[in-house]
Amino acid sequence: MLKAFKATAILEGISYLALFGVTMPLKYWAEIPGPNKVVGYAHGVLFIAFIVLALLVCFNKKWGIKRFIIFGIASLLPFATFYVEEKYLREA
Repeated sequence: MLKAFKATAILEGISYLALFGVTMPLKYWAEIPGPNKVVGYAHGVLFIAFIVLALLVCFNKKWGIKRFIIFGIASLLPFATFYVEEKYLREA
């Protein structure tokens, strides 16, 4: 489960950057909405998977609510899931 959480953390971060750094400008500046829909759906699924896996891993590893809250906040900030993967998940 920890490997899945690590992979999801990285993929969620990539999808976040792709959504807001690539497809949103394409949608609003170049009027090309197609990629935004696809990447948006993928990001939504990865976001939910990240939160669910964070909850399961925190419960399984007995890490506590503080670390889960850190993971939750990280899911909302650009680049933060990469930080979580590096700081918290590589040592686990």
